[in-house]
Amino acid sequence: MFSIVPLAPRGREYGPTRHHPSVQKDVDMGLDLDDDLDHSSRITSPGEMISSSSAVLRGHGTYVEGEGVIASVTGVITRVNKLVTVRAVKSRYSPEVGDLVVGRIVEVAQSRWKVDVNGRQDAVLHLASVNLPGGIQRRKLETDELQMRNFFEEGDLLVAEVQAAGGGNASLHTRSLKFGKLRNGQLATVPPALVRRLKSQFHSLPCGVDLILGMNGYIWVSKHVKESEQLGEEGFDAEGVYSNVNDDIDNATRAAISRVSNVILVLARHHVPLTDMILNDAYDWVIEQGISTADILLGEAGESMVLSVTAQLP
Repeated sequence: MFSIVPLAPRGREYGPTRHHPSVQKDVDMGLDLDDDLDHSSRITSPGEMISSSSAVLRGHGTYVEGEGVIASVTGVITRVNKLVTVRAVKSRYSPEVGDLVVGRIVEVAQSRWKVDVNGRQDAVLHLASVNLPGGIQRRKLETDELQMRNFFEEGDLLVAEVQAAGGGNASLHTRSLKFGKLRNGQLATVPPALVRRLKSQFHSLPCGVDLILGMNGYIWVSKHVKESEQLGEEGFDAEGVYSNVNDDIDNATRAAISRVSNVILVLARHHVPLTDMILNDAYDWVIEQGISTADILLGEAGESMVLSVTAQLP
C-alpha cells in the first residue's frame, strides 16, 4: 500500500514571507489593480500599497489610508470587478458552496460522517448525500446506516463538493462519479489561500500523475487513472469506489508522485499561488536539472526552482 502523508498540524509555520520577482516588481511600481483585467492574484505584506485608485472598493484584509488601499495582512490579493480583498495566508479554510475539497473522515456518527476539511469546524457528509455501490438511486434505509463503515470509516480520505455552507459549517456531497474515496497517492497540505480557483480542480500532469487541488488547501497527488477506468464499464465502479486497497504502483510512478508532492511543498513555503501550469513548469525544471526527490526540499535547490518558475509568470 502506498503511504499517505498525515495532515499538517494546526498552526503549522511555512517560514517568512517572500515575494517572487514578478510580485516584487509590481509592488515597487505601485501597480494599480484597475489594470489587472485578468483578475490575477498577488502576494502582499501588511502596510503595502495595493491600489491608489479611488474606484477600487476595499474588502477584507485591507484598509484605507489617504487615497490608497493598504493591505492589513500577509496574503493573496484577489480582485472581483472593483472589489479588492486580501486572503490571509495563515488562516483556516472558509467553505463556500460549490468548492471542491479533499478531507479526512474523523468520526462516523448517526446517518452522517464528520470530515476534517481544514476549517474552523468539521464538515458533515450525510448518508443521503453519497452514492450507493452500483450507482443505485433510492432512499437510504436503516440497513444502509448499519453499513456506513463499508462506505467510509475513520481515517479515509475523500474528495467531495460543498453543498451548503454558513457560519463556518459545511455540508458535503459525493453524488458524482468524480467524487468519493481516494486511493493510490499521497496528501500535500498547503495554506488554502494559495490554491487558485480554476475551471477544474482535477488535473493530469504529463508525468503520469493526477492532481486534485482542494480549495481547502489539501492537495491529492496520485497515480494517473484513465477516465474509462474511473467510470467503470457500466458508468460506476461498484468494486473500487469504496475500496481500501491500493492498486499496484510501479517505482517510476511512485517517484513522480513524491517529486510532485515535494514541488508543491516548496512552492507553498515561498507563498507561490498554485495552479496546474505552475506545478507542471516546476516539475519540468526539476527533471531538466536532474535534482533528486529529496534534494527538492533543500534550501538552495528549492529557491532556484521557485526563481525559475516565477520568472516566467506575467
